[in-house]
Amino acid sequence: MKRLFVIAAALPLFAQAQYRSEVWSPDLGDGTYKNPVINADYSDPDVCVGASGEDYYLTASSFQCVPGLPILHSKDLVNWEIINYALNEHLYAGNTELIKHFSTVQHGNGVWAPSIRYHAGWYYIYWGDPDFGVMMTRTQDPAGRWESPVCVIPGQGYIDTTPLWDDDGRCYLVNGWANSRARFASVLTVRELSPDGTRAIGQPVIVFDGNGTENRTCEGPKFYKRDGWYWILCPAGGVPTGFQLAMRSRSPYGPYEHKVVLAQGKTPVNGPHQGGWVHTKYGEDWFLHFQDKDAYGRVVHLQPVDWSSGWPVMGRKGEPVLTYQKPRSSSTTIVNPVESDEFNTPTVGKQWQWQANYDEKFGVPTAFGTFRIYTHKLAEDAKSFWLVPNMLLQKTPADEFTVTAKLRFTSKDQEQMGGVIMMGLDYSALVVKRVGQEFQLLQITCHAADKGKPHEEKLLATLQPTAIDQTDYRPGIHEDIYMRMRVAHSKLHFAYSLNGKKFTDCGEEFQMREGKWIGAKFGFIAVEPAGKADRGWVDADWIRVTR
Repeated sequence: MKRLFVIAAALPLFAQAQYRSEVWSPDLGDGTYKNPVINADYSDPDVCVGASGEDYYLTASSFQCVPGLPILHSKDLVNWEIINYALNEHLYAGNTELIKHFSTVQHGNGVWAPSIRYHAGWYYIYWGDPDFGVMMTRTQDPAGRWESPVCVIPGQGYIDTTPLWDDDGRCYLVNGWANSRARFASVLTVRELSPDGTRAIGQPVIVFDGNGTENRTCEGPKFYKRDGWYWILCPAGGVPTGFQLAMRSRSPYGPYEHKVVLAQGKTPVNGPHQGGWVHTKYGEDWFLHFQDKDAYGRVVHLQPVDWSSGWPVMGRKGEPVLTYQKPRSSSTTIVNPVESDEFNTPTVGKQWQWQANYDEKFGVPTAFGTFRIYTHKLAEDAKSFWLVPNMLLQKTPADEFTVTAKLRFTSKDQEQMGGVIMMGLDYSALVVKRVGQEFQLLQITCHAADKGKPHEEKLLATLQPTAIDQTDYRPGIHEDIYMRMRVAHSKLHFAYSLNGKKFTDCGEEFQMREGKWIGAKFGFIAVEPAGKADRGWVDADWIRVTR
């Protein structure tokens, strides 16, 4: 029996049960862990140590997805949970122009590689929006409300920004450059900011140039100071095949000497780089970075760091570890980012994101233990779902997993449809579509949606409605159905059931593909043709992620 949402809503945040994933948990329960510590697309991760010295906070790129800038918390760098977002219903709250801009789908734009820092009682996140400039938001409580973002440096091309507050209170910023906007890349620049970090007061200086060398595509820099040295840690060599550089100088403006401190070597971990270093209260050093896994996105690994040579050599002699002793910690709790959802609370789960700035007509929780997603009206010339903003999606959580959802689709007019989808540059959806007084079960697949290619529909079955309104002013018909997605080795298979017990395999195998700078994401879709019809809706009763 489903719980009443008022019971769950009454519990304080940390009183709720810790979520344990069935499909991926890196804590091996014997004092060791396996990589990745987050087997989901938290691209371009960065991490800081909180005020207590025993709390770690991680954020990552979120691009156009809303809410943006996820905040994850850990006590040991291995067990992570999603606690918040720094950008909630809108990207760039308080800026009317940018709110409007991101109210339409902007694949791959928006919030690029962020950095998170704790300084003088405040937590700061800086990021580069390649179209609008260097942005910053801050808070005194990472689990609470973050301030509306401010533009620190307006302009195009700025990406991958990290501040450093020096011992004398001065503040410096390092950043990379997006070739797609600036028409140059593979250089890092440093400039001085005001002591409060809100505006530039100095001119940029190029401190590293990877052009024409094996260090091409140097980007994603993180800025630190240790034992009198200024350190910039950055990836180079390209996303899927690159490596991690460490650079040091006695001046923030260089010149910097550099070394490769992490590379794939003989391991299966390709392109290990771009992330954040932490020094723990127990005197240990660790580095969190990503690995690009194609359709699954950029997953997060944890490496020990050895400073004995004077350089931060990561992993085991500069190669990634697959398993290792856990960091020292006072916590023994095993917890993972939430995946399944019973939709029993009056707020949307923190695993979910929309494709653009949220509009209440996208969907809302109900008091009945469901989440309602209204049909989005497609443009008259729409060939695919590429620009649908109200898909409710989450990241893939493992290499192999099964998603089962119970839903009811209510249609108010012809050709309205709803169901589940695996979304990327290519996508495939399992939907029920109203045709007359019946429903068609369809697999809708699109290859190269980003290139404007049309999707194709494959009829799988014709279903009779499970209920029909008799008294409504605009009668609707309803279909109760269970939908399933099975994923293994980036291949997707669909199945459906009318009773939740016996499932029928259906449709064709689908090769998953990443999205624009993100991994493939799964969740719900509800759409309808252009016109003046009343909206239909999907009532999602639950969605469960299992082996």
